Amino acid sequence: MSRLLEEYKNNIKSDLMSKLKLKNIHEVPKINKIVLNMGIGEAKDDSKLVDKAVEDLSLITGQKAIKTKARKAISGFKIRAGMPLGAKVTLRNKMMYEFLDRLINIAIPRIRDFRGLSPNGFDGNGNYSMGIKEHIIFPEINFDKVDKVRGLDITICTSAKNNNMAIQLLKSFNMPFVEKNIN
Repeated sequence: MSRLLEEYKNNIKSDLMSKLKLKNIHEVPKINKIVLNMGIGEAKDDSKLVDKAVEDLSLITGQKAIKTKARKAISGFKIRAGMPLGAKVTLRNKMMYEFLDRLINIAIPRIRDFRGLSPNGFDGNGNYSMGIKEHIIFPEINFDKVDKVRGLDITICTSAKNNNMAIQLLKSFNMPFVEKNIN
C-alpha cells in the first residue's frame, strides 16, 4: 500500500472527521483522481513534439500518456480538427497516491523561488488545479535529454462538497498552501 494512502486511512480520515464535524465516516472527503495535462502549442508545426511530451509525461507519472487532439479547426492559429496538440494522463488509486507523494515531497520543493501554492486554484466544488512552469522539477526527467522545458497542469479531483473541505484535505496531506494575510 502507498505510504500516503496508509496515512490517509490510519490518521487523516479520523482527524478530518473531527475537524469538519462530520457524523458519518463516508462523508469524509477523499481524492478521486489526479489529471495531468500538457498542451503543446508548437505541435501544429512539428508533430514529433507531442511524442516527446507523451514520453516525458509517461516518465513523470509511471503510466502511459495519451495524445489529445484539437476538437475543432481554428484558422487563425492554423489548427485543423483532429490535429494532435497535447498529452494527458488520468491517475487513480495506487498510482495517484504515489504521484501525489512525489509531487508534495520531491517535486514542489524543487520549484525555483517557491513561496507556496495559491489557495485560489479551487473551483468551488472541491477540485484544485495548479500549473507548473517547468516539468524538469520531477526527478524522473533527465535534464540532459530535455529538448525544451514545458509546463503542465495538474488537477486534483476530490469528493469534497466545498472548497473548505478540500483545502483541509489537501493540507492534511502537507500541501504547502500560502496563508492568506488579512491586513
